[in-house]
Order: sequence, then structure tokens, then C-alpha cells
Amino acid sequence: MNIALIAHDARKDAIVTLAKTFAPQLRKHFLLATGTTGSRLHKEVGLEVECLLSGPFGGDLQIGARLAQGMVDLVVFLRDPMTAQPHEPDINALLRACDVHNVPCATNNATASLLLSHLA
Repeated sequence: MNIALIAHDARKDAIVTLAKTFAPQLRKHFLLATGTTGSRLHKEVGLEVECLLSGPFGGDLQIGARLAQGMVDLVVFLRDPMTAQPHEPDINALLRACDVHNVPCATNNATASLLLSHLA
């Protein structure tokens, strides 16, 4: 599977923790991520991750484009619902693309854990 991993700044520690928990499952799949998230997952968890641009610089749109081309099977996007994001339209476009193309998308730890636990 091709799995996209994204996290807002306030949720980066949470996605690293999540990735550590599910590292054995994640290692079996192709991973792509927005810039800082991908870098942290590589450095702190040891995962091989294709790092795209940072979200505010177009990374969310890059993932959305791949998703629309059938190149993303699952999205884990740990969002910070309490902080306004300058690239909110890009975030909404990505979430809409998940719905349009019927791609599972987890936006919180509980849903992400459920989806990732089924990768085994």
C-alpha cells in the first residue's frame, strides 16, 4: 500500500509516537509524507519515507494529486483542530479528495490506530 502521513505542528509528536507503535506494519508499505513530518519519521523512527514539500508550501496538494491519480491508498493526517492553518484550502482539498476517491483518511489518533492495526 501507499500510505501518506501528515501532521500539523502541534501533532508532530503524536504522529511520531503512532509511527513507533506501528513501525513493523508501516515498514511493509511505501510511505510518503509532507516535509517536516517525513523527516522526523525517518530520523526518530527509522522509516523510509518519501518527503514531499511542507504542507504550507504545497505538500498537502502534492499528496492530493497523487491520491487523485490512484497512487495513495491510505491517509493519516493528524490535524490540529484548535489552530487556524494558513493553507486551510489545501487541507480541505485533500480531505475532499479522500472522500471523492474513497480513500480512508484518519484525522485523529483513535481512527489512525484502528486503520493501522488492520495492516498486519
